[in-house]
Amino acid sequence: MNIVVNGQAETCTPGISISAFLAERGYEASAVVVERNGQILARDTFAQTSLQKDDCLEIVQFVGGG
Repeated sequence: MNIVVNGQAETCTPGISISAFLAERGYEASAVVVERNGQILARDTFAQTSLQKDDCLEIVQFVGGG
């Protein structure tokens, strides 16, 4: 299934949850903000929210350092 992630075309398993999608790509769900089709998602909805064809995601990852 085709989606767009951070402006790049990608494919994913149809119906995959946001949390599973993040895990497959090495993101730590507690350290990211996900916007789906212009709406910021609450972290506690990641497991129940399934990706749909042509969804547009923006994933922002927090990085610590000094």
